[in-house]
Amino acid sequence: MGISLKKLFAPADMTVGKPWEQIVIFTIPMLIGNIAQQLYNTVDSIVVGRYVGDNALAAVGSASPIFNLLLVLFIGISVGASVMVSQYFGAKQREELSKTIGNCVTLTALASVIIMVLGAVLVKPLLHMLNTPASIIDWCASYLMILLMGIAGVAYYNILCGILRGLGDSISALIYLLIATVINIVLDIWFVAGLKMGVAGVALATVIAQVVSAVLCMIKLARMTAVFDMKWKYLKMDRFHAATIIRLGLPSGVTQAIFSMAMVVVQSLTNSFGEMVIAANVIIMRVDGFAMMPNFSFGTAMTTYAGQNVGAKRYDRVEQGAKQGTLIAVGVSAVITAAILVFGKYLMAIFTTTSELVTLSANMMKILAVGYIAMAVTQSLSGVMRGAGDTMTPMWISLITTVLIRVPLAYGISYLTRTPELPTGDYRCIFISLLSSWVLGAVITTICYRRGKWKEKGLKTQKAEN
Repeated sequence: MGISLKKLFAPADMTVGKPWEQIVIFTIPMLIGNIAQQLYNTVDSIVVGRYVGDNALAAVGSASPIFNLLLVLFIGISVGASVMVSQYFGAKQREELSKTIGNCVTLTALASVIIMVLGAVLVKPLLHMLNTPASIIDWCASYLMILLMGIAGVAYYNILCGILRGLGDSISALIYLLIATVINIVLDIWFVAGLKMGVAGVALATVIAQVVSAVLCMIKLARMTAVFDMKWKYLKMDRFHAATIIRLGLPSGVTQAIFSMAMVVVQSLTNSFGEMVIAANVIIMRVDGFAMMPNFSFGTAMTTYAGQNVGAKRYDRVEQGAKQGTLIAVGVSAVITAAILVFGKYLMAIFTTTSELVTLSANMMKILAVGYIAMAVTQSLSGVMRGAGDTMTPMWISLITTVLIRVPLAYGISYLTRTPELPTGDYRCIFISLLSSWVLGAVITTICYRRGKWKEKGLKTQKAEN
């Protein structure tokens, strides 16, 4: 009767059972985990906003796009790992699975060193390039440098979680993340409210919590001997596995880089509107993070589901699950959209006691609300394509909607709405442009999915050709 605790924490075979049920069971713990991860940034913002001030809140927000840009290598490795792991697990190829995981561990170590060095050199120039206000630039730099010192913890947690999810285990990642979230919250309050460490205290708390979660993930993987082998010989990089991880993951890394670059460019525009709009944008992005979590969770679940079933050559199940999973994701996003429209102002008031900032943030959030339904479609169907090994198509869609639509539209509206009272234009351009890119992305993604080119990308076929 019921599911045993041992089975709950074991890898899940998604090639059997009802598609929608497998997707939902896999998504729920991952959604809880993603919400917990979003608490990292949210608690940072709440603690900084209430104990240090609105300028410190703006500093944390201005630093975030730069840090996200520096994480693109890890995002690429994580996606490549998840796709390969899910397909080899679905195909029951133990040796290939072991080599893939070993190569991921080594690639992550190399990428951590590269990012740490690059980041230390680029942080200050990037902040100056973005016209970061002088009142917050030192706080931004301090925050970023501490995060970079602990980059390996952040990297390994995200990549090892990607491997666990590829194996169908979303429960373990959830448990470790919840532990790390509690550590992060306690340390945030202690470092900032107690020790008065300011923005630096928030960054240090995040690093410590991520390192703990990464260690727990590594211990879990080392014990999964029934599924694959974690041996020294598999840590040695080989050409096929390392290249395939990079080839599959690079488009997703580039996608995130494009998105992060767009965020950096738009952040420069946001900075031109002053500290109040910067702080409002930070609050909106924190709430947006929670609102987007179901979409990201369903997208990742669809990647694992599609990957395992493509590995098992069950394309009928892939299409059935794609339809069912997308419909469920759209329903969840519709509920979230309604909640934002009704309770938006109360959500904003959690972050600041400044009434003008609460009103400004709530009005801007209403512009974005409907876009979450469009993103449910984009994330779900993109997840299916990635899981099948087609990581290029989502990259091109992101390129079109972000570079050709969002950024030009934001700057165009800003320019066209300039008046003596608004010398830099209407600040709503930031959110109108984002909503437009989301809606267009959903339309293009649906068309590309229905064309079916993703069905030709299975790993086993590609290796046979090599």
